[in-house]
Amino acid sequence: MTDAFKQRRMYIFLLVLVVGAHIGFQGWRTLLNNFAVDVGGLSGLDIGIVQSVREIPGFLALLALYVILIIREHKLAALSVSILGLGVALTGFLPSTMGLVFTTLIMSFGFHYFETMNQSLTLQYFTHTEAPLVMGRLRSMQALTNIIVGGAIYVMAKYMGYTEMFAILGAAAVVCGLWAFTQDPSQTDLPPQHKKMVFRRKYWLYYALTFMSGARRQIFVAFAVFLLVERFDYTIQQITILFVLNNVLNYFVNPLIGKAVNRFDERKVLTLEYASLTLVFMGYALTESALLAGALYVVDNVFFNFSMAIKTFYQKIADPKDIASGMAVGFTINHIAAVFIPVLGGLVWIANYKAVFMGAVVLCVISLTLAQFIPAQLKKREYRG
Repeated sequence: MTDAFKQRRMYIFLLVLVVGAHIGFQGWRTLLNNFAVDVGGLSGLDIGIVQSVREIPGFLALLALYVILIIREHKLAALSVSILGLGVALTGFLPSTMGLVFTTLIMSFGFHYFETMNQSLTLQYFTHTEAPLVMGRLRSMQALTNIIVGGAIYVMAKYMGYTEMFAILGAAAVVCGLWAFTQDPSQTDLPPQHKKMVFRRKYWLYYALTFMSGARRQIFVAFAVFLLVERFDYTIQQITILFVLNNVLNYFVNPLIGKAVNRFDERKVLTLEYASLTLVFMGYALTESALLAGALYVVDNVFFNFSMAIKTFYQKIADPKDIASGMAVGFTINHIAAVFIPVLGGLVWIANYKAVFMGAVVLCVISLTLAQFIPAQLKKREYRG
């Protein structure tokens, strides 16, 4: 069996899981708020609790390292997608705050553990030049899946209730996970992975870039759409149009980002991202135009995908045995900001919403500065051999 065939098996394996995971997750994300309000009668505080709970498994991604002591990485990836699907399928049957907390935890553990294994397997099984291309293609298929799920929900909503829609979308994810669980795309000639937390001083730049990316992303997730709705009176239909536009653009742009990483290197790609996002967040703070604010939101979404360069940078500087640990540690670091940024930002918003986005500008400038250290870190890796 040739190396190319083995890699193709892993690519198809990950592709099926990415599609399954995002059928479940996009379906859950699309239906949740309406279901919570229309059926569960949840308040804004209740929704906040559910969304906070959703971040806990990301913060606990390190535990995945102990799970792979008893189950191989590709098996955990498949099992995680099935668990994600189970959480989604159960959601429609438990329309209460505690019910949604329970099902959200199940869904989120599956989602975050799959994403950890997905990134780890991609960096292990594909070379430095192949990994960005694979990441770009998988993110492109993720965007296409999101578009199809949106269309499917639009049609299903005319004939079904929330319970049936959650069940169908969750079941699709479960089926993809179960299929993958029966497959074995693994190779035995790869370096064995450390099954413990590995923090190394030489990875400090990867840790720093990952933390800053997580902090900046939290401001975007928590406050960008809120700005559009509260300040510029965007309707549900207008927000939906933006979501669809984002996914259409991401379908075409993500493969190009992967190629750009190979052609221009990580420093240049991340420099473009951080410089552009500096202007985007300044725009959020200063614009008085609803149209410009919506355009900034679309641009923001596109540049978010440039963060794959942080992972390919880590692949180049990491010892091969540290890949799985690095992805788990990175997920945890990325979610540290989720613990305090939304609350802190909410308090600042009350005083002056512009200050929230200017805070993100500061984060972008720090990231831009950090990105300039990438060539030196790569040279150190070459020197160490």
